[in-house]
Amino acid sequence: MRNSLFPPLRPWPRAVTIAAIAPLAALAAPLAWAALLCASIHAAHAADSAAAEPQPSVAVQTVRVQRAVIAQPVRGFGIVAASASSLTTINLPYVARIVQMRVQTGQSVARGTPLFVVQADPAAVLAATQAKSALTLAQGELARTQSLYDKGLATQSQLASARKAADDAQQALAAQNQTGIAGGNKTITAPFAGVVLQLSAAQGDQVAAGAAILQLASGHLDATHDTRANVTLGIEPADAGSVHPGDTVTLHGLSAPLAKTAVAGRVVLVGAAVDQQSQLVDIGANVPLAQTPFIPGTRVAADIATRSGTHWIVPRAAVLEDGQGHYVFQITPQKKAHRVAVTIAVENGERYGVDGSLDAALGLVVSGNYELQDGMAVRAGGDTPR
Repeated sequence: MRNSLFPPLRPWPRAVTIAAIAPLAALAAPLAWAALLCASIHAAHAADSAAAEPQPSVAVQTVRVQRAVIAQPVRGFGIVAASASSLTTINLPYVARIVQMRVQTGQSVARGTPLFVVQADPAAVLAATQAKSALTLAQGELARTQSLYDKGLATQSQLASARKAADDAQQALAAQNQTGIAGGNKTITAPFAGVVLQLSAAQGDQVAAGAAILQLASGHLDATHDTRANVTLGIEPADAGSVHPGDTVTLHGLSAPLAKTAVAGRVVLVGAAVDQQSQLVDIGANVPLAQTPFIPGTRVAADIATRSGTHWIVPRAAVLEDGQGHYVFQITPQKKAHRVAVTIAVENGERYGVDGSLDAALGLVVSGNYELQDGMAVRAGGDTPR
């Protein structure tokens, strides 16, 4: 065996080993508890620091909401004074010649204004004259027959025939008088205040009995007492079911000068069929157009207010939708987002009329709402204009 520089290790006696280690173990236990205590203090301090840090929030813009009357508009297009109920065709029941035309297309006329001067056809005047002569002759024959009958020189049948001839002559003359035919020139006047919409004859023309000479449109309809339509509008068939007589109509001009001019009236007639040419449903509206730039023949657009009712009025941007339906966010006094379920009742341009448990005292989020969740902290940027 090699000699070693160190003497060989020899095991300690068992009694010596236990006696030497026991004090060391007694010292280790307090150190472990001290280390555990320090770790707990450090964790609590870290939690307090995290709680003291501000939580993430979303910047939003809000508006105030209120309940008010709102309607869903239906758009229609049409023309002023195109309804048959507001037009009158001026004609004559006899053949005549236009001696002088006193008005022109587009001219406003008052009741009694001279429209044109005519001269009846000589044959028509002759017929009227002959009717008068026939009546005079029949009445004379009746008187003579009556005298003979009283003397027993005429029969009852002869007297009855004379009476019938007199009656027939009287009715023929009355028919001639109803036509208003007379010899010489005759002036025809406007039967009501309105606008000359169209001239169908010119000065010097010979017109047949019943032929149109001009068309007169009533231009002074009273929307309170008159139930005639002076505007015809066309709307989509899908919208016809929501339009009813009495609905408010607002006219706007299609031309640039009339684009900002608006006149209100009401619906008086809703068509029950689709027009084969336009494929639209005709709506008759009564709009007071006196002293407005909407002269007969003006093409217009119209908004018909339908489904009118009282709802919460909110901007379109405020309403969101997910699998649970439509909803909005309002801001609580604690600056938290509060989700409110709503039902859309009316759409009007950039506004909705909605029903739901909204609070008029709380701001409604219109910007930043896509980032929100119920209960999330927010930073309100102030109310925006409604």
